[in-house]
Amino acid sequence: MARQFFVGGNFKMNGTIGGIKDIVKHLSEAKVDPNTEVVISPPSLYLLLTRENLRSGIEVAAQNVFDKPNGAFTGEISVSQLKDSGITWTILGHSERRTILQEKDDFVASKTKVALEGGISVILCIGESLEQREVGKTNEVVLSQLAAVAKEVKDWSKIVIAYEPIWAIGTGKVATTEQAQEVHAAIREWLGKELGQDVADKTRIIYGGSVSEKNCRDLAKEKDIDGFLVGGASLKPAFVDIINAKQ
Repeated sequence: MARQFFVGGNFKMNGTIGGIKDIVKHLSEAKVDPNTEVVISPPSLYLLLTRENLRSGIEVAAQNVFDKPNGAFTGEISVSQLKDSGITWTILGHSERRTILQEKDDFVASKTKVALEGGISVILCIGESLEQREVGKTNEVVLSQLAAVAKEVKDWSKIVIAYEPIWAIGTGKVATTEQAQEVHAAIREWLGKELGQDVADKTRIIYGGSVSEKNCRDLAKEKDIDGFLVGGASLKPAFVDIINAKQ
């Protein structure tokens, strides 16, 4: 089954009003592959600015969402608030939140469940540290992160899985195409065994970790790599080249 190629841009805690407008203008005017689904994720302060200035056909994601509908949760953002603002996606489980803010697998799973039930699609991030890879625990770690979500979520049709080896995020290091494909294949095999072959065939598994215009085309050729979650490069004009990696 052909899965639609997917490219997400995670701006992280970067950008200003002027800078975000420039990125959005460039992206709105660029010639991008019509067969690729594109989602960009600015800081929460600029979600509305981005949505109001970005052309239709490209979606906007929050970088997080809370697992409660509303209430006394200072600094958090709810699913209903995202929907009210025309935001259709959220990134959850990013390694920076798992490590810096100590977000546990069950908390990521709870947020994923709430987001999906509220009508927001999820880019679900999983990945291992360098230490875990070096002792041969890559599959054990990433599959346990997925298993936590599988306990809470039955419908995976609105989830895109982003495999991001922690040791390759923002470091300039990138997993080889073989390393990335190996983990993506293991993830797809797990989906088939645990959730059924239909889920395995349809779920998009994208790669993140120092993706650039230089390595994206080789990565895109691998059969189980269905796109990318791009960090720093999404702030640059070359992001368009990554979006067009399959052309």
